[in-house]
Amino acid sequence: MRIRSEKVIEWIMILCSLVSVLTTIGIILVLSVDAFKFFKEVPFVDFLTDTQWTPLFEDKHFGIMPLLSGTLLTTTIAILLAVPVGITIAVFLNEYASKKFTSVVKPLLEVLAAVPTVVYGFFALQFVTPLLQKVIPGLAGFNALSPGIVMGIMIIPYITSLSEDALRAVPKSLREAAYGLGANRFQTAFKVIVPAANSGIVVSVILAISRALGETMIVAIAAGQQPRLTFNPLESVETITTYIVQVSMGDVPQDSLEYRTIFAAGITLFAFTFLLNNISFWMRKKYQHRYE
Repeated sequence: MRIRSEKVIEWIMILCSLVSVLTTIGIILVLSVDAFKFFKEVPFVDFLTDTQWTPLFEDKHFGIMPLLSGTLLTTTIAILLAVPVGITIAVFLNEYASKKFTSVVKPLLEVLAAVPTVVYGFFALQFVTPLLQKVIPGLAGFNALSPGIVMGIMIIPYITSLSEDALRAVPKSLREAAYGLGANRFQTAFKVIVPAANSGIVVSVILAISRALGETMIVAIAAGQQPRLTFNPLESVETITTYIVQVSMGDVPQDSLEYRTIFAAGITLFAFTFLLNNISFWMRKKYQHRYE
C-alpha cells in the first residue's frame, strides 16, 4: 500500500512538472506559427536592421529596432536604480539589522511586488513625471525616464529578497575569518560576503531584468506610444509589450500582416527572456556547490 501511494505521488509530481513544460512548448508553437507567416512576407534581415517601425501606417516599415531600443532603455534605467538599492538593502538586512527588524521589514518590501502594475503606471504618470518636470524643464509628459524609475522601484524586492537569501547562505566561517584578520563590519560585508554570494546576486539581477523586460502596464501608461530609435530617456518611446497591447485591442483585423507583427515582436521578447533565464539557471547550477 505504501509503495502504491508513493507511485501515485510520484506520478502527480511528474504531471505537475509537465504542465510547465507543455505550457512553454505551447507558447513557443503559438508564437512560431504566426511569426513564420510574418517572416514569409517580411524579410528577417529587414526586421532586424530597419530603423523604422510603422506597420500600422500607409508607408509600412517593420524594423524591430525602435521597439527594442525603447524596451532596453526603460529596462536599463530600472536596473541602474534597482541593483545598487536592492543589494544595499539586502546587505543591511543580513549584516547590520537585527533579526526582529529584518522579520518586519522584509515582508513589507515584498509587498511592493504585489502592487498591481497599473497602479505603478499611474503613479509614474501622475506623480513621478510631474516631479521630474520640475527638475528637468521641458521634459515631455510621456518619457522613458519616469517609467524606468518606477519599474526600478517595482523590481527592488526581487533583487533584495534573492540577494538576501544568497548572503544568508554564506558560511559563518568566512565572516569569522574576516573579523579575525582585523576587517571591520563594512569591509567584511562588501569585500568578503558580497563576493562570496555573487552567483546568487547575479541570478537575482538577471531575473529582475527579465521581469523588467516583460513589464507592460507601466510603460504603456507612462512611456508613450511613439516607436523611435533613441537612447535619450527624456523622449517618448514605445516598448515591445506596449505595441502588443496596442494591436491586441481589436482595431487591427486578425490574420492580417499587421496583426502578425505582434507575434514577431512577441517571439523576439520571448527569446530575450528565455536566454536570460537560462543564463541564471546555468550560473546557479555552476556555483551551487561552491561553498559546500
